[in-house]
Amino acid sequence: MREADTAFRAVNKARPELAGLLTQTEPSRMTEDAILLNVPVIRQLYHWDCGLACSRMVLKYLHPVSDEEFQRACWELQLTESVWTIDLAYLMSHLEVKHCFCTQTLGVDKGFKNQSFYKKHFDTEEDRVNRLFLKAESKGVVVKKCSVTVQEIQSHLEQGHVAIVLVNAIVLMCESCSSPVKYCCFLPVGQKCFCRKPEYQGHFVVVCGFNRTSGCIFYNNPAYNDTKHIV
Repeated sequence: MREADTAFRAVNKARPELAGLLTQTEPSRMTEDAILLNVPVIRQLYHWDCGLACSRMVLKYLHPVSDEEFQRACWELQLTESVWTIDLAYLMSHLEVKHCFCTQTLGVDKGFKNQSFYKKHFDTEEDRVNRLFLKAESKGVVVKKCSVTVQEIQSHLEQGHVAIVLVNAIVLMCESCSSPVKYCCFLPVGQKCFCRKPEYQGHFVVVCGFNRTSGCIFYNNPAYNDTKHIV
């Protein structure tokens, strides 16, 4: 699976009372020029759980669940330290959140086998991940083979929905970070930067807004808990 080319979109379940609870606390900002949804920033705890942290952000925004319920769902789905985007789709389905997982490849893309980022878990995870794709429809997990444009993501945000996006952190720059090594803000918690870029560094972020005039995208980075990032 080309994990770097995936987008995961989550929208409100048909339970308006839950959505209303969140909008009453601190409404999202929507103006003619910009949209910034009130998605809380939750920091990842380890180097491997950025996807789970992003899932918790989304759930806090549109479908509140307790920490105990979230942990129970992770346990029931047998999530480990190797979390793929398809795992997050199963997690949202398990917690009854309407969602759509968009990917260019249905299953594992063998072209990533030798990438250092995947090498450690690739062989053991390949069968598991492929099985999840095969069973997705029967489990109520929505998966579509397609690319997602920036315009489609903007339209999604305009409806008050958010997106979990897997990026190659090495090529994604953050305009709010200090120079010259801007990509450092995407490194896993506790990992020091030695100014040597690997070829690929997968990292999940939550896209939560954009500026129509500048074209900037606002997102929450689970590696940080004190700022919105801009690209």
